Amino acid sequence: MNAPLPVQMLKQHLIDPEICIRCNTCEETCPVDAITHDSNNYVVNPDICNGCMACVPPCPTGSIDNWRMVLRSEAYSVQDQLGWEELPQEKSLPQAADAGVALDAPDIAAAAVSASFAVPGASIPPWSAAHPYVNLYTHKTPMTATVVGNYRVTGVDTESDIHHIVLDFGELPFPVLEGQSIGILPPGTDAQGRPHHARQYSLASPRDGERAGYNNLSLTVKRVTEDHGGVAAHGVCSNYLCDLAKNDTVQVIGPFGHTFLMPNHPRANLIMICTGTGSAPMRAMTERYRRRIDTGENGRLMLFFGARTERELPYFGPLMKLPRDFIDINLALSREAGQPKRYVQDLIRERAAPVLDLLSDRNTCIYVCGLKGMEVGVLDALRDVTMQSGQDWSILHDVLRREGRLHFETY
Repeated sequence: MNAPLPVQMLKQHLIDPEICIRCNTCEETCPVDAITHDSNNYVVNPDICNGCMACVPPCPTGSIDNWRMVLRSEAYSVQDQLGWEELPQEKSLPQAADAGVALDAPDIAAAAVSASFAVPGASIPPWSAAHPYVNLYTHKTPMTATVVGNYRVTGVDTESDIHHIVLDFGELPFPVLEGQSIGILPPGTDAQGRPHHARQYSLASPRDGERAGYNNLSLTVKRVTEDHGGVAAHGVCSNYLCDLAKNDTVQVIGPFGHTFLMPNHPRANLIMICTGTGSAPMRAMTERYRRRIDTGENGRLMLFFGARTERELPYFGPLMKLPRDFIDINLALSREAGQPKRYVQDLIRERAAPVLDLLSDRNTCIYVCGLKGMEVGVLDALRDVTMQSGQDWSILHDVLRREGRLHFETY
């Protein structure tokens, strides 16, 4: 069972183009730059990949977790993979006894443990999370949803044009959980004449629908008119979604996500840290808790929410109407007139006492969603808060990851 593989054999790492949503997470995560892409596919270079598994846990769809046993001399090249529309079938291989000199294969289990340190959060869900359905609908077999609502949730006088979009699936099944995401297929083709790939959006509604008991869900979508560097850019899918009217139809794939999930056990606490449209999964979890507020099942909720101003903070009005004894809300506004510039990590340090109280409870899970650049600041703030109490953050950080209690969804 644990015999070494022959030297001519390779357990080649491949990405399934039918499931991949081209979110770039794998390429950003790979520590040896083995993953690359063109306008068609994301692929793994067999000459560089060392099987470290660092890219596998962060992938939202599971498309990255595919392998083929091949003769090393016949490994699929980068160019082969870039031209694929689907994964190839397994090849017929020679028996190990005829394959020549043996070579120890990477210990994938050990590599996965080592790779867990390449990402800041957990690679497993909370122990009590419900089992998610994933990849029920693909690029080849998308689901059609109907738009039943499209509302701007930021001030009309601001540059931040964020919409709350509600999609209905009628009588067709589309089961989701808080923390999952879906893919939207925008119509039309790219510059090479190929159909647009899906864009991923986190759910902003709980598992029982945007409207309780209905087979619908909601998304939080920001109209993209420039990139993160401020250069003008037209977001193909975001503009398409923000311009949708009631009764329009949308092609949907997914759902995705098997780790960034809400705990289900009674009195589970949530620390939620987000910026901008990263508020979507936090809204889903908060709404799930709100709907069962009278059951006695809820733990404590603490929210750190960052935006430039109150007018650019999505869902500001509804958020302010939630009972103060239901959720501890902390707003970090970086460009509010007459107020000092503050970010979510600043507020985490300012609220060190209640944060520490929650961190000391094994029922607490932490969720971080927003731009990738916030990861370091949040981790530094949690480290500082922990060290204030005389604890070792490296030990606590490892515990939170191993127990599925610290999750990042950044982009």
